[in-house]
Amino acid sequence: MSDVWPTELRVSKDRHRLVVSFNDGTSFDLSAEMLRVLSPSAEVQGHGPGQKITVPGKRNVGIMSMTPTGNYAVRIGFDDMHDTGIFTWAYLRELGEKGPELFAAYEAELKEKGLSRDVAGKPH
Repeated sequence: MSDVWPTELRVSKDRHRLVVSFNDGTSFDLSAEMLRVLSPSAEVQGHGPGQKITVPGKRNVGIMSMTPTGNYAVRIGFDDMHDTGIFTWAYLRELGEKGPELFAAYEAELKEKGLSRDVAGKPH
Protein backbone atom coordinates (compact mmCIF):
# COMPACT_ATOMS: atom_id res chain seq x y z
CA MET A 1 0.00 0.00 0.00
CA SER A 2 1.13 3.54 -0.73
CA ASP A 3 2.53 5.74 2.02
CA VAL A 4 0.82 8.72 0.41
CA TRP A 5 -2.92 9.22 0.38
CA PRO A 6 -5.23 12.18 -0.15
CA THR A 7 -6.51 14.11 2.84
CA GLU A 8 -8.91 16.06 0.63
CA LEU A 9 -10.46 15.80 -2.84
CA ARG A 10 -12.30 19.01 -3.72
CA VAL A 11 -14.14 19.71 -6.98
CA SER A 12 -14.36 23.37 -7.98
CA LYS A 13 -17.76 25.07 -8.16
CA ASP A 14 -17.62 25.10 -11.99
CA ARG A 15 -16.74 21.36 -11.89
CA HIS A 16 -13.73 21.88 -14.19
CA ARG A 17 -10.98 21.37 -11.58
CA LEU A 18 -10.10 18.88 -8.86
CA VAL A 19 -7.81 19.88 -6.00
CA VAL A 20 -6.09 16.90 -4.40
CA SER A 21 -4.28 17.42 -1.09
CA PHE A 22 -2.03 14.64 0.22
CA ASN A 23 -1.00 13.64 3.74
CA ASP A 24 2.59 14.80 3.10
CA GLY A 25 1.40 18.38 2.60
CA THR A 26 1.51 18.50 -1.20
CA SER A 27 -1.51 19.69 -3.13
CA PHE A 28 -2.29 19.61 -6.84
CA ASP A 29 -4.90 21.44 -8.91
CA LEU A 30 -5.90 19.09 -11.77
CA SER A 31 -8.11 20.05 -14.69
CA ALA A 32 -11.15 17.89 -15.45
CA GLU A 33 -9.98 17.84 -19.07
CA MET A 34 -6.61 16.33 -18.13
CA LEU A 35 -8.26 13.78 -15.83
CA ARG A 36 -10.67 12.80 -18.61
CA VAL A 37 -8.17 12.49 -21.46
CA LEU A 38 -5.58 10.70 -19.29
CA SER A 39 -8.17 8.47 -17.61
CA PRO A 40 -6.75 5.10 -16.53
CA SER A 41 -9.80 3.36 -18.04
CA ALA A 42 -9.45 0.66 -20.69
CA GLU A 43 -11.61 2.88 -22.92
CA VAL A 44 -8.75 5.42 -23.02
CA GLN A 45 -5.68 3.27 -22.31
CA GLY A 46 -6.71 0.35 -24.51
CA HIS A 47 -6.43 -3.29 -23.57
CA GLY A 48 -2.76 -3.74 -24.42
CA PRO A 49 0.43 -2.03 -25.55
CA GLY A 50 -0.03 0.45 -28.38
CA GLN A 51 -3.81 0.62 -27.99
CA LYS A 52 -3.99 3.97 -26.18
CA ILE A 53 -6.74 6.20 -27.55
CA THR A 54 -6.30 9.95 -28.08
CA VAL A 55 -9.58 11.50 -26.88
CA PRO A 56 -10.39 14.84 -28.58
CA GLY A 57 -12.97 17.53 -27.78
CA LYS A 58 -12.83 17.51 -23.98
CA ARG A 59 -11.73 21.11 -23.25
CA ASN A 60 -14.99 21.90 -21.40
CA VAL A 61 -15.68 18.53 -19.77
CA GLY A 62 -16.84 18.67 -16.16
CA ILE A 63 -16.66 16.34 -13.17
CA MET A 64 -20.11 14.94 -12.31
CA SER A 65 -19.31 12.46 -9.57
CA MET A 66 -16.58 10.93 -7.44
CA THR A 67 -17.09 7.51 -5.89
CA PRO A 68 -14.57 6.01 -3.45
CA THR A 69 -13.20 2.65 -4.57
CA GLY A 70 -11.87 0.73 -1.61
CA ASN A 71 -9.32 2.76 0.32
CA TYR A 72 -6.95 3.17 -2.61
CA ALA A 73 -8.78 5.04 -5.37
CA VAL A 74 -11.70 7.11 -6.60
CA ARG A 75 -13.90 6.55 -9.65
CA ILE A 76 -14.49 9.88 -11.41
CA GLY A 77 -17.61 10.39 -13.49
CA PHE A 78 -17.57 13.11 -16.16
CA ASP A 79 -20.45 15.00 -17.75
CA ASP A 80 -19.77 13.28 -21.10
CA MET A 81 -20.91 10.08 -19.31
CA HIS A 82 -17.40 8.56 -19.13
CA ASP A 83 -17.17 6.99 -15.67
CA THR A 84 -15.00 3.88 -15.96
CA GLY A 85 -11.71 5.45 -14.88
CA ILE A 86 -10.51 4.38 -11.44
CA PHE A 87 -7.89 6.86 -10.29
CA THR A 88 -5.58 5.39 -7.66
CA TRP A 89 -3.97 7.74 -5.15
CA ALA A 90 -0.61 7.01 -6.82
CA TYR A 91 -2.00 7.93 -10.27
CA LEU A 92 -3.53 11.18 -8.97
CA ARG A 93 -0.13 11.97 -7.45
CA GLU A 94 1.59 11.18 -10.77
CA LEU A 95 -0.85 13.47 -12.63
CA GLY A 96 -0.08 16.20 -10.11
CA GLU A 97 3.67 15.82 -10.46
CA LYS A 98 3.91 15.06 -14.19
CA GLY A 99 0.62 16.54 -15.43
CA PRO A 100 2.10 19.40 -17.47
CA GLU A 101 4.40 17.09 -19.46
CA LEU A 102 1.73 14.38 -19.84
CA PHE A 103 -0.78 16.97 -21.06
CA ALA A 104 1.78 18.47 -23.46
CA ALA A 105 2.30 14.97 -24.91
CA TYR A 106 -1.50 14.65 -25.27
CA GLU A 107 -1.66 18.00 -27.10
CA ALA A 108 1.15 16.83 -29.41
CA GLU A 109 -0.82 13.62 -30.16
CA LEU A 110 -3.91 15.69 -30.99
CA LYS A 111 -1.93 17.87 -33.38
CA GLU A 112 -0.25 14.86 -34.99
CA LYS A 113 -3.68 13.26 -35.58
CA GLY A 114 -5.36 16.47 -36.75
CA LEU A 115 -7.66 16.51 -33.70
CA SER A 116 -8.70 19.36 -31.39
CA ARG A 117 -9.35 19.92 -27.70
CA ASP A 118 -12.65 21.51 -28.75
CA VAL A 119 -15.81 19.70 -29.76
CA ALA A 120 -16.23 20.01 -33.53
CA GLY A 121 -18.49 22.93 -34.40
CA LYS A 122 -18.49 24.41 -30.87
CA PRO A 123 -16.51 27.52 -29.91
CA HIS A 124 -13.99 27.38 -27.04
